[in-house]
Amino acid sequence: MPSKVSQKFSVEKAHELQLRLSKRLIFEGMVPEAVEYVAGVDVAYLEGISVGAVAVLDCNSLYQVEVKVAAVKTCFPYVPTLLSFREIPSVVSAIRKLQTEPDVFMVDGQGFAHPYGLGFASHLGLILDKPTIGVAKSLLCGKAEQAGEDGWKPLKYHENVVGAEVVTKERTKPVYVSVGHRISLKRAVEIVLECVGKYRLPEPIRRAHNMANEEKRRLQAIR
Repeated sequence: MPSKVSQKFSVEKAHELQLRLSKRLIFEGMVPEAVEYVAGVDVAYLEGISVGAVAVLDCNSLYQVEVKVAAVKTCFPYVPTLLSFREIPSVVSAIRKLQTEPDVFMVDGQGFAHPYGLGFASHLGLILDKPTIGVAKSLLCGKAEQAGEDGWKPLKYHENVVGAEVVTKERTKPVYVSVGHRISLKRAVEIVLECVGKYRLPEPIRRAHNMANEEKRRLQAIR
């Protein structure tokens, strides 16, 4: 087992890499005006195995067009603020199986609203060179300001707007939306709201979450 010193060194190097990579993020709208396909991604875990899932939905009808899963060995420990290093391998493996080309990827996790500017959504966006959106269930950094005319609250961290606190359904907790890569924050929030169905979480992410856990249960049953 690695020593505490080597673990600390690795974490520090990973954080330095995150800071460098965050400078490559693009915060401009590079998504088609009429989005056709939105993909949601999520990961489940099973005794050393990461189960990545991607669900592609039609943005207008929220009809599920395609879903893929991939199970790979978990090669990175659980370290808060470094979850993307742990989650990306299985998700990228699942995405590579897709026959449909999504216009944008929606990630269950943070994007730029991250202490080092590179959450799961941003890291994935750089790897894929595709528009990505982070949709997190809890706040990792920053503070929500007063709501603007768009109805959502800007999320500020060190005086910079890094995301948005968005209520997707009445009488539910908000979600925290942030730019992953190649999209503006305003457009990211719009797409998230367009993809909300009966539940608090947007449908692409909810479907990916369900599929990842369904595959996890299947793998447990055959062990």
